[in-house]
Amino acid sequence: MSGHVNETMIITGGGRGIGAATARLAANRGYRVVVNYVRDTTAAEAVIRGIREGGGNAVAVQGDVSRESDVIRLFESAVREFGSVEVLVNGAGIVARKARVEEMNETRIRRIMEINVIGSMLCAAEAIRRMSTSKGGNGGRIINVSSAASRHGSPNEYVDYAASKAAIDTFTVGLAKEVAAEGIRVNAVRPGIILTEIHVTSGDAGRVARLTPLIPMQRPGEAEEVAQAILWLASTESSYCTGSILDVAGGR
Repeated sequence: MSGHVNETMIITGGGRGIGAATARLAANRGYRVVVNYVRDTTAAEAVIRGIREGGGNAVAVQGDVSRESDVIRLFESAVREFGSVEVLVNGAGIVARKARVEEMNETRIRRIMEINVIGSMLCAAEAIRRMSTSKGGNGGRIINVSSAASRHGSPNEYVDYAASKAAIDTFTVGLAKEVAAEGIRVNAVRPGIILTEIHVTSGDAGRVARLTPLIPMQRPGEAEEVAQAILWLASTESSYCTGSILDVAGGR
C-alpha cells in the first residue's frame, strides 16, 4: 500500500470497468473505498476482496443510483463504516444495444437517463449536503464520468447514451460554479474508446477493433488510464481545477 490520504471515496458503478480500476488505484493510494453496485454482487465482492488482500480498506454497498432512497443509504453506509465522505466518483452508467433513434423506445431511453443523468445528480446532491462548508461540512470533490460520445453524438450507435453524457458535461460545469465557494470541486473525465465490458453490453463486441484506426494514438485506452485521471482530479494536485472536463481519449 502507498499513500496517506486517509479519506473516503464513494465510487458508483465500482464493480467493473473504469469504476473497478478506480477503486483499486484509490485503495492503493490510501483511500478508504466504498464500491457501489446495482446487481453484480460477485464482481463487486471480487474488487473488495482484492483491495483487502492488498492491505486496503473497502466495502461494497448495493444500490440503484436512480433511486433517492438507495443513494441516501449508500452515503449513510459509507459514513457508518468510515466516518466521512470526501470524494464522490459518479461512475455508474449504462448503454443499450446499438440502434438508430427511431428504433428506440421509451423504456430504453428513460432507463439510460435515469441511471446516467438522474443517478449522477442524486448522488451529487447527497454529497453536497454532507460536504458543503455552508452546511457544516469540510468540502470535497466530485468527479463525473462522461464520455467522448458527448462530443461525437454516436450516430447509428446510441445517440441516447451520447445525449445523457452531454447532460453530464453541462451538469459538471454548472454545479462546479454553484458550489465552488463551498469547498467543493466538481470536474469530469471524458473517456474515449476504452477496453471495458461496455462494448459487449451494446451488442457490438467488435467496436474497439473497428474504431481503433480513427484514434490518433492508434490504440484503445485502458481502464487504468482513466482511473489515473480520476485520481488526479481527486487529489490536491488539481487544487485549482473545477468545472474542468478532462478528455482521456487518445486524441479523438
